Amino acid sequence: MKKWSFPVSELVERAPQLGRVEGVALRPRRREPLVPVQSWDLAARRIDHGRPGKREVTLIQAEHVVVVGQLLGRPVDYLILRRNVLVSGVNLLSLLGRRFAVGGVVLEATGVCDPCERMEEVLGEGGHAAMIGHGGICAQVIEPGLLAVGDTLRPAWR
Repeated sequence: MKKWSFPVSELVERAPQLGRVEGVALRPRRREPLVPVQSWDLAARRIDHGRPGKREVTLIQAEHVVVVGQLLGRPVDYLILRRNVLVSGVNLLSLLGRRFAVGGVVLEATGVCDPCERMEEVLGEGGHAAMIGHGGICAQVIEPGLLAVGDTLRPAWR
């Protein structure tokens, strides 16, 4: 068996890390349903969660939304999962602690977006359990700008 001669941090950087924004959604007010939009002007610093810092933007993988639906035995609309940005083609967890660009915005992945008790409420019985490990990530805005459906997500180190 071949042993890798690269540190894990280097291996992560070698992974294909181009994603695509499939959806963007914002809340009009706290605890209200997300509303899909075509773009989000983060230059205006309109932070959806109303709390600047490490959880200014939440992202979830489209592939994980499918898995959650499979675990629940029915399709799931990402809007009820309360994450702002739906992306495909990229492993969001590999971005933890790193900066990445999405459209005209640079974000830093600050942590895992663990499911809250509301997942049981919106998804029904077993919803919280289905979301464990599939909740996406939280990010902080480093360089504000415009983020839109169809934008490419790419690591800032490339």
